[in-house]
Amino acid sequence: MKINGNEIKPGNIISHQNGLWVAVKTNAVKPGKGGAFNQVELKNLIDGRKLNERFRASETVEKIRLDQKPHTYLYTEGDMLVFMNSENYEQINLQAEFIGDRAAFLTDGMEVQLEFHEDQPISVSLPDQVVLEISETEPVVKGQTAANSYKPAILENGVRTTVPPFVNVGEKILVLTEDGSYVKRAD
Repeated sequence: MKINGNEIKPGNIISHQNGLWVAVKTNAVKPGKGGAFNQVELKNLIDGRKLNERFRASETVEKIRLDQKPHTYLYTEGDMLVFMNSENYEQINLQAEFIGDRAAFLTDGMEVQLEFHEDQPISVSLPDQVVLEISETEPVVKGQTAANSYKPAILENGVRTTVPPFVNVGEKILVLTEDGSYVKRAD
């Protein structure tokens, strides 16, 4: 599907310079002199390179549609992550570096979305939040109840985060998979 350069929005995947790129940031610029353009920060989906490009409204780019397929995370084998297609039960192995630091948030049986372009896996979408138990944190210091004070903690998967002073070891908390930050206590 062709779209104009000024229609590119964050999250759009486009074909550019013989590669697949996702728009990370966009900024519509209307200079006093000359035509308006869309300043777009692109990230290559295959190798992670970043690129800043200007797209004029008169330019057209190819917007790519990815096939999303539900998968279940099964287990890790060496540096490979094993997923099973929830529809036809086929298994696929992906390098752990394909997901990066977010691989620490994978748990057995977790439902994820794998995105494919021409049967080539492009990305993995984890749930936005996961429940994890705190395995290590400092005890609360009396009088340290300021609204913005946080203390360091280590989660059961080894990820370091910061939590409010009232959260203790053994409690389950809701954590963002994007950056490992504390959301709230789990119910």
